[in-house]
Amino acid sequence: MVQIKSPEQIAKMREAGLVVAAIHAATREAAVPGATTKDLDQVARKVLAEHNAKPNFLGYGGFPATICTSVNEVVVHGIPSDDVVLKDGDVISIDCGAIIDGWHGDAAYTAFVGSGHAPELVELSRVTEESMWAGIAAMKQGNRLVDVSRAIETYIRRQPKPGGGKYGIIEDYGGHGIGTEMHMDPHLLNYVERRRGKGPKLVPGFCLAIEPMVSLGTPKTEVLQDDWTVITTDGTWSSHWEHSVALTEEGPLVLTAPDGGKAKLAEMGIVAAPDPLG
Repeated sequence: MVQIKSPEQIAKMREAGLVVAAIHAATREAAVPGATTKDLDQVARKVLAEHNAKPNFLGYGGFPATICTSVNEVVVHGIPSDDVVLKDGDVISIDCGAIIDGWHGDAAYTAFVGSGHAPELVELSRVTEESMWAGIAAMKQGNRLVDVSRAIETYIRRQPKPGGGKYGIIEDYGGHGIGTEMHMDPHLLNYVERRRGKGPKLVPGFCLAIEPMVSLGTPKTEVLQDDWTVITTDGTWSSHWEHSVALTEEGPLVLTAPDGGKAKLAEMGIVAAPDPLG
């Protein structure tokens, strides 16, 4: 069952989303050469405390940290550690969430540590982020879940990969519903799987965490012995972007973007829904 939210409930999710945005800003600033991924986890904990918010990652299924810190070939669910020291040239994806009054926010971004990154890595992150926005743009009344998947996949497939070949759209992980829980129905693939059908209709109150994960090579992954860390099977580096989005009567509202998605959606000819928090 898909949980449909009222405008008041979406406003609560917006509160949680703004905490997530604050965590993103603080961890992005802290992701410098010499910092450990455990340092970034501590930064996130401080932001949550400042906003009287709860973490939704800590303890989830036994996960031992507040955020996921996935470096280079790690696609998702990397565990923060004192042993992982960021180096100049690394790429890190940080996934985090927050809970306000029982309502969840969840978002991820990819950042470049230091300088001198190869152009193909910069382009990988750009393609992944833009495919997320293509999915967000497909959040409109009358569309179905598959239209979001199709928009993400179509954008990625149309981008020329530096050096040739194709980007790997990670197969085993995708987006999801979000609300009173972090992960809810429906599951959102980042590609079209014909056997899954069209999925539910998108109606006002429908909330999704849209999160493409893309690699420079394979779409295949494996989980390390810690039962959390997910890496590409061929060792190629990856990117992960995510926003939580609500569909309202007035259009999409990007719950975890500081401006609600207004500026980026305007570039795409879409008017973002008004921010319920003003």
